Amino acid sequence: LAALVGVMFMVVIGTFAWNSFGILRKVPLMDAFVILLVTVVTVYEDLAVAVVVGVIVSALAYAWNNARRIHAKTYITPEGAKVYQIQGPLFFGSSEGFAELFNVKADPSEVIVDFEDSRVVDQSALQAIETIAAKYEGAGKRIQLRHLSRDCHRLLTKAGHLMIDSDDDPEYQVAVNYQVRTGILGGH
Repeated sequence: LAALVGVMFMVVIGTFAWNSFGILRKVPLMDAFVILLVTVVTVYEDLAVAVVVGVIVSALAYAWNNARRIHAKTYITPEGAKVYQIQGPLFFGSSEGFAELFNVKADPSEVIVDFEDSRVVDQSALQAIETIAAKYEGAGKRIQLRHLSRDCHRLLTKAGHLMIDSDDDPEYQVAVNYQVRTGILGGH
């Protein structure tokens, strides 16, 4: 048995790509962490568990990084409306940061939220839009949403006064259960 362990050890030493350690200094820190984590988990568990752990950690890191990318450029139109040009993906991880972009009390009576440089990804994002719209409506202000996908248009059809139909709205799919839609913009 000891001889078999010795043979296996020599096979590992001979087949391992030792120059791959140099890659760790060239890749992003999170990727290097995932590489090391998968390697360690493979040694103590097995490759299948290590791959699952690596995928989960990578997905969480991706969500964390994208959550910090949401921001807005603002300007006032000649008609006096304030425009929020949203930039970055709007999803469950960035919905709180999205809500913090707006200043309902200080904004004029007409507000336009432009999603041309953003993508609404999930149900949490739609809920964040509904929450902002409710705040503006509660303050007696008019809010318009621009450049939403056709799926978002369908979900927000009962909020016609919020929508500006635009020919250049993007077309992409949003995974949604249309039967469970609630909230101020989705009807009750």
